[in-house]
Amino acid sequence: MNEDFIEIELEEEPIELCNLLKVLDLVETGGQAKTLIGEGYVGVNYEICTIKRKKLYSGDVLSFDGEQFQLTLSEDAIPNPRPEKQPEQQRQNAPQESSASTAKKRKRTKKPKVDEKTGRRPISFG
Repeated sequence: MNEDFIEIELEEEPIELCNLLKVLDLVETGGQAKTLIGEGYVGVNYEICTIKRKKLYSGDVLSFDGEQFQLTLSEDAIPNPRPEKQPEQQRQNAPQESSASTAKKRKRTKKPKVDEKTGRRPISFG
């Protein structure tokens, strides 16, 4: 382990970024953690991260307030594999339902007609 890092041992993974900041007592509240992350004060793996609930795993590096934290997994913990990222081209070619096609699937009901005498629509309590 490099001397420049403070080693953080995880008992389970993944851990969400906002929760990690709270556990390490780097912030007082979850709201404060989310605000700092959203404003770009937190780095993950040498890049600014604005994803508040980003999942962190062993091997990741957290940068905050001039400090660098290296995440490791405790010996008795079971490693949880990282989800594989979809290549950008696959995401673009994936079939997506448009709002028009989902609107067609909804059952359409006619609105009740307006009463000619009162100008009001009848209401149903059923």
